[in-house]
Formats: sequence, structure tokens, C-alpha cells
Amino acid sequence: MCAALCVADAQAQITWKPCGDSNDVACGHLTVPLDPSGRTPGTITLAMRRHRSPVGESKDAVIALAGGPGQSAIPFLSQFTQVLGPIVSTRDLIAFDQRGTGLSHPLSCPAFEHLTGGGSPGAVAICAGQIGPTRGLYTTADTVADVEAIRQAAGYEKLVLYGTSYGTKVAERYAQEYPSHVEALVLDSVVPPSGPEAFDETSFAAVGRVLRRLCGAGACAHITHEPVRDLAGLVKRMGHRFVGGRVIDGDGVAHTTRISSNDLIGILIEGDLDPILRSEFPSAVRSATKGDSAALARLMTRAEGEPEGGEPELSEGFDSPLYYSTICDETVFPWRRSASPKTRLSEGLTALRARPRSVFAPFTSANALALSDVPVCADWPLTPGGPEVDAAPLPNVPTLILSGADDLRTPTANARAVAAQIPDAHLLVVPNTGHSVLGSDPTSCAHNALQALFAGKPVQQCKDEKPPQLLLPTPLPPRSLIEVPPAMGNHGVTGRTVGAVVLTLGDFDRQMILALLEHLGESPLGLSSVRTGGLRAGWGGTVHSGLVLHGYSYVPGVTVSGKVSSGGATLRIGGPAAVHGTIRINAHGTLTGALGGQRVHLTAPRSTELVSSGSTSVVRSRSIALLASPKRLAALRAGDAAALLRYVLTGRS
Repeated sequence: MCAALCVADAQAQITWKPCGDSNDVACGHLTVPLDPSGRTPGTITLAMRRHRSPVGESKDAVIALAGGPGQSAIPFLSQFTQVLGPIVSTRDLIAFDQRGTGLSHPLSCPAFEHLTGGGSPGAVAICAGQIGPTRGLYTTADTVADVEAIRQAAGYEKLVLYGTSYGTKVAERYAQEYPSHVEALVLDSVVPPSGPEAFDETSFAAVGRVLRRLCGAGACAHITHEPVRDLAGLVKRMGHRFVGGRVIDGDGVAHTTRISSNDLIGILIEGDLDPILRSEFPSAVRSATKGDSAALARLMTRAEGEPEGGEPELSEGFDSPLYYSTICDETVFPWRRSASPKTRLSEGLTALRARPRSVFAPFTSANALALSDVPVCADWPLTPGGPEVDAAPLPNVPTLILSGADDLRTPTANARAVAAQIPDAHLLVVPNTGHSVLGSDPTSCAHNALQALFAGKPVQQCKDEKPPQLLLPTPLPPRSLIEVPPAMGNHGVTGRTVGAVVLTLGDFDRQMILALLEHLGESPLGLSSVRTGGLRAGWGGTVHSGLVLHGYSYVPGVTVSGKVSSGGATLRIGGPAAVHGTIRINAHGTLTGALGGQRVHLTAPRSTELVSSGSTSVVRSRSIALLASPKRLAALRAGDAAALLRYVLTGRS
């Protein structure tokens, strides 16, 4: 009887009010104890959004848990609704900003705003002092207590816990603590209950597998036979030094940059969220081993942000102080928590050096240290005792565990470890996919599995299909015009120039897609002036009437300038290595014109043809047809998210 009264009292704590433009979404707040154990006084108010089930009053709800720790969940409510589909047609969906993030009393540190290197050990230590003694009350266990408070206050009998990345850890811990209140688990990109690891060993162990998979079925035949050996050689060559590079920005201005082996693992990790970035990695590394660092420098710049440098900005809705409050306090680091910061770091380094070199190959223990939070967390004032580890079993409830086959942040090994703890769990490994499977699966496999789980139907494993052309590894960029085979039906230097033009247009097309995908969500007016730099020189971008190239160069000594519109393209070919002239491409992709007084002609193939020559290759891709396609061009010019993503993931405009 008391339990029923307590729930009734708790229900009164949430007042749902309409918010936004949708009648289906309500805003609410719930005040919970700052310290669920009651030892520290104070409260904290959680902000939440509820998408009501359209079918009557729901006794159950889906709780959507964001990643991080530190990521706000409320901004993703509409995305959660979309990916969950019919599951939330009979259940309410609740997204709430976890304590210390977003609209739920976000933690802030002036140290991060005013000190250079916001994530440095010194700044983190100052940040901890600015948060004060309550910094230990933002752990996973505290968030789990908040989830239960929301369930009770809203009057739900059971919860479906849907978590992505760090959100899976929250879901797992809730299931361990409150198994009788769990209807089902959907775990996407898994962090185990005891994770993350201090030195990301499972991530390093997955690097070789992911690269070999990317190059499987001969996809890297004209790039390299050993992508892992190439990477190991480049890491060894770099050592503790840098490789110089040159990047062209959207104004055609060259910037010098330095690339370290830490940047290489950073690019791979960023590739978890960008399959195009991932597909350019093998050729960029191979080129760098041959002394041409242009592709790698551009790839690093794309992964980090703008070429001007500076501290990369955290994504909107991410709370960095909360991240350190949680990670530093509950990760199992190889040190005595009671030791001084200097001693903790020394003990951590000793443990790292004791690990076999093979654990981090093709990288090194120095790369593992740089990627880890060990240096900063050694300076974090830790709470007494040790990290809380819940040894309770996971309940055997309907469970779908999703893992991207190419995910390095949360490798498939994590997913397998958690699946082994739930007897009837369904583990789905999705090919050609990195982190956050439901949001990035290029097929309908993950979505179909999710629906099958809740319909009580068999979950079908994904077919390992060949990825679309745009996601296949890119060819090696030629170091000179002599490495470009003549385009079919053309001969000599003129034929090589035509081949270079086709390669240049393919590169421009690819880079424009990357640039526009970074600006999705902006107004069409803002997308009318998106630019990208050439690999060697020049720039290209969008204009109101189509696309424009200004001295855009992919092959050294060959430049392409002109406009691409719905009727086709008129391009001027220049540069010291090229045969100069004018080329026109119609809407069907047929290329005609005159270079150096010699007529040239090239018909776009119906399918991609690969022509190998020596150490390089030329792809006669559909890009010369698609680039001038009216539908394709309209999607690029308008920044149509659906059309662009459809093209990226399926190759169809």
C-alpha cells in the first residue's frame, strides 16, 4: 500500500506541459536528490521531454540515453522517435538530460574557458576545484538512480532502455539494479558495465581487423596489399616526430600542418562517424609512406576541423566538466586512488609499459597514453574508496545488441562480452558501419532487427554486401601527370590530361559531399557558398546557379576551372603539366572538347571501370555524369539532407 502511495506522490512531482510546435511532445521537470544516498544535502532538477504514445495511456516507456558521458539527450528526441519507429507507437518515449548536462544543471568550469588547453591536466585539476566537493555525485550510479526516480514519478511499470555508446552503460547498470522494471534492452555501440578501459586496449586490437575489412574483396588491390603494414611503417617512421603536410582551404590558400602518429589514431576514431573519411584512410597512409603527405594532411584537417588550427570545439550539447567528473571518478585506472597525482601518473605509466607491444600494434603504448584520459585523470581529485562495480547479473530480458563492424570507439568485442552475459540476447554486427548503428546503418538491417525483436519474430543477421562506390577505398592520388593513364580512346599527354580531369572531378565531387554534409541543417542560403580546397591547389564550391571550380587541382600541374550547371559543365584546363584547352560535359556525362588543338571525347561508363597502370589507378566513375545530373546538382545546391545521404549511402541520386 505504501508503494502505491509513494508512486502517487511521485507522479505529482512531474507536470507535463506542451512544448515546441508539436502536440505530441511535452516538457517536464523532476527534482531529485543531489546525492541519492542522502549523505549530502541538496537537490537537482532534471529536464526531460516526453513523446506520448498515440495509442491510449502507456504503462511502459522507452528511456533514450545519450552518449558521452556529457552529451545532452533532449536535442535528439526527434531522431530517437524516428529510429525507434513503431516501438514508440505503443509506448511513451522519454529523453532527459542526465544530471550535469544540457538543461539539467550543467556543470561548468571557467578554467576551460580561460585557460589554453582546456583538456590539459592543469586545467582539469582547476576545474575539479571549481566544481567543488559535489563533483563525485555525477557517476553512472547516480544517473541510474535518476532513471528510477523518473519511472516512479511518471508511474510506469516497466522501461525499455535504449542507449547509445555511454548510454548503454547506464542501461546495463539500471538493468542490474532494477531487473524487475526492465521490459527490454536496446544497446547500440556497447560500453560494458565495467568500462571504459584505461588504455582502450580493445580499440587498438580492432584497428587491424577494421583496416583489413575495409580493404577486403580486393577493394585496396590498386592501393596496397598490406594496409596494416603500411600504417605500422608510417607510425614507426614518425616516432615522436611529425610529418609535414600542406592543406588547401576553401579560399585556395595553402596552410602548412604537422601530422603525428597520434593524429593517425585520431583520424581512425573520427572515421567511426564518417564512412567517407574512413574510406580515404588506406590510400592517404600509403601515399604518405611514398613521400606524398597531401591526402593525409587533408584527411587530418577534415577530421579535426578548420585548417587554421586551435582547440577543436566540443559538439553542441556536450558538457566537458561532466565528462571528467564521471570518467575520472569511475574508470578503473592502474593506480592507488589515495596516491598523489604525480605518483598516480607514475603508477599508470608503469602499468602501461608492462603491457606487450602487440597489444597496441600497429600503434604504440605512447599512442595509447595520448588517447587515454590517464594524464588528466591523474590530476583529478578522486573521491575516497574505489570505482563502483556492480557485479549483479544482467536480466535475461528481450535484448538487441548492435555493433558496427567498423566501430573503433566501442568495438564489437565489447558487444560480444555483454551479449555473453544475457543468454537470449541477439547480437547484430552490421557491416560497413561505424559508431551509433541505428543512425548510420546504410541498409535497413538494424532497423528490421529492432522491429523483429519487439514483434517477437526472429532477428535476421545482416548480409555482408559490398559497400556503395563512394564508401570504397579511394585510389592513390597521382604524384605527377605521368602516373595518370590516358583516358580510354585518348592518347599521349592529351589523354593523360583527360584522365586527370576525370580524377579531379571525382575528387571535387567527393569533397563537396563531405563539405555539404558538415553543413546540413543550415538554410539553403547558407549552403549556397560552401567551399572546399583542392588537394594540390585551388578551390571549388556552390553558387546559386550550380557549382564552380577555380584552379582546382588534384593531379600536380593540372588545374580545372569553370562552372557545373543543370545543363552540364564547361571547364577550362590549365596548369604547367597539362595540355590546355576547354572541355564540356553534358548531363549524361559525355565529355568532349579540344586540348592543345586536339579533339577529345570520353563517354561515361554505365558502371565503374577500374584501369590499373603501374603504381596508381584511374577510376572512371559515375561522378562525371552525376556531377552534372539535374537531380544530383539540385540536392547539392539546396543541401537536401535526404538526397545527399541517399547518394552517399547508396550511390543513387
